[in-house]
Amino acid sequence: MRKKKNSKKNIGVLLSFFSLFLLAILPIISNSRPTNLNALNFAFYLSLWQLICSIPFFIYESKKSKSGIFQKSLDSKMRSKTLKIMVITGIIFSISTFFYVFAIETAGTVSGSLAMQTYPLFSIFMEFLIFRKKRRSIEIFFTLIIIIGIYYLGTEGTWLFSDFSIWFGLALIVPFLWSIAHVIIKNTIDTSPITPSQITFIRVLISALVLFGISSLVNSTDNVLKGLMNPEFLFIGFLMGIVYYIELINWFYAVKHIEVSVASTITTPTPLITMIFALLLLKEPIGFYHIIAMIIVFTSLYGLLWAGSRKK
Repeated sequence: MRKKKNSKKNIGVLLSFFSLFLLAILPIISNSRPTNLNALNFAFYLSLWQLICSIPFFIYESKKSKSGIFQKSLDSKMRSKTLKIMVITGIIFSISTFFYVFAIETAGTVSGSLAMQTYPLFSIFMEFLIFRKKRRSIEIFFTLIIIIGIYYLGTEGTWLFSDFSIWFGLALIVPFLWSIAHVIIKNTIDTSPITPSQITFIRVLISALVLFGISSLVNSTDNVLKGLMNPEFLFIGFLMGIVYYIELINWFYAVKHIEVSVASTITTPTPLITMIFALLLLKEPIGFYHIIAMIIVFTSLYGLLWAGSRKK
């Protein structure tokens, strides 16, 4: 029994390290796209490939007797309510997907990647706002330290408010939107039989539809469809889409075997790996302020995780 438990933990740890690698290369893939492929169209293309990749697993799971939200025995009101929530969160994720691509491009690979690490901050805020979940003083302390580190990074090490990058500020929209959607989804998972693959499928389906509509309005439908005929655009969209989808599914299975806090601890150094790839593959310059900000953010994130485990 103990060997079986340890085996599950080992699988969870291994999957978490795999998530660390996948999360680290996503910004690299995003900024490796052709210069004539704009962020909005690229966000649609990667979402479309995510949708295509999610279909086989979704169909396979639907054929099982217990098919989550689509099981016949489920109350129709619960199914309708859950689907409405999934549509709302899908719209939120479609917006965050565009801002992710755009922020990584404008704020820079390393700075953009570090901005994503503010997700716990916004999650704490959303949990308090929605569920009135209070935090201890030690957690508030580490949260404030992260804010200081992020501000330092946003000013590129000058500490001057006038130097705070508007592009870095836009990058912070992504973890903010993630926190809203994830808090809602977490509550939905706890109160309905919806499965991870169904959440992922509905999420990317709505994202693809919304982004196609917006891209068509902004760039014209002909321009969007013409891009689907471009082999270079197709390849980079497929690469980003499949890596993103695998990371989503991989993460769900990682936290199935180990606690979220353990998995989060393993994936915290994501920007460090991204920094190495950015330096080697994209030849992106790394500033001293990047390293200082990274140390501050890492230390504080580990502090938050430690405080959370102590509370448990």
